[in-house]
Amino acid sequence: MAARPSDRIQRGMSKRDLGSSAPGRRELLAYSAFFGPAFLARQGLAGTLAPAAQASSPSDPVRGMKKSINLWAFPYPDKWSLRECFQIAADAGFDAVEPNFNLEGEFSAESSDDEIRAVKRMADEAGIAISGVCSFLFWPYSMTHPDAGRRAKGIELASRMAEAAALLGTDNLLVVPGAVYAPWLEDPVPVSNDVCERYAKQAVRELIPAAERAGVSINIENIFANGFLFSPQEVAAFVDGFGSDTVKVHFDTGNIMQYQFPEHWIPILGKRIKNIHLKEWDKRTQEFNLHTFRTLLDGTTNWPAVIAALEGIGYDGYLTFEYFHPHQHYPEALIYQTSDALDRMLRRTA
Repeated sequence: MAARPSDRIQRGMSKRDLGSSAPGRRELLAYSAFFGPAFLARQGLAGTLAPAAQASSPSDPVRGMKKSINLWAFPYPDKWSLRECFQIAADAGFDAVEPNFNLEGEFSAESSDDEIRAVKRMADEAGIAISGVCSFLFWPYSMTHPDAGRRAKGIELASRMAEAAALLGTDNLLVVPGAVYAPWLEDPVPVSNDVCERYAKQAVRELIPAAERAGVSINIENIFANGFLFSPQEVAAFVDGFGSDTVKVHFDTGNIMQYQFPEHWIPILGKRIKNIHLKEWDKRTQEFNLHTFRTLLDGTTNWPAVIAALEGIGYDGYLTFEYFHPHQHYPEALIYQTSDALDRMLRRTA
């Protein structure tokens, strides 16, 4: 007569008894990362985490993709000038830099066309390209803000950003279409989901003519923590809904890593992806804020899988490291470390 389940429990089940129903190595590693190995050991599971063989990877360098870095990783303008930032990025081996459009300063809403052209000349003299235009202004001047004046100002600023991108010689403009809630703002004003979607669509429709005149793509960024466009399917539907080749995707690997995985998003978004931010995230960190992002390779992102997914869709654009905390001491170390990490991710090192 077959043993009853209760009998087996009382006698104890061996690991062989568990068979294929036992958790696999990757699942156990995830438990270990979250709860810690000591906790796992107390559950009698740690012994199943035997060292795994090193997975083989292609040896040929990745073709087409180019290295870029956002200026937030530099101590600009506190310690370095814009010219110094461009030169150090070039010296570190980057192909391009992504500047941030501000309210005031060398590259800002108060800059004339000639002043923006001067920024382009500085980059040319340093031997570095401009990979795209980014801006924090999409938060204080959200295009889905409850205040109509704020929304109008946001659209006005975004239109000027499109013109500025063209003057810099890039056809990439990162656009945050809206937010239900932005927890990193001092006094965030929540917006209901349906209103956020309506305002966001209206704003992008208003931006399309300006972007078309400038020859610049409106690249919608996925942000997850802003409560809007939670999945790749939602992003794809939002972008496709405009029926315009001018509206594309600026895909950010780190902005979804708290609960999802970039290698899953990339095949779904496919050719819609026009530009990319690389941000590192560590899934052992549960609370989200702008300090939880890490330097490249110091996290849990499966970079070989991400690069393979990008190769799978034929992506040949920029990979831009975005980081908000330049090093207080020896800030050039972060720039060179990032360049080296990208070389390894792109299989450019021996």
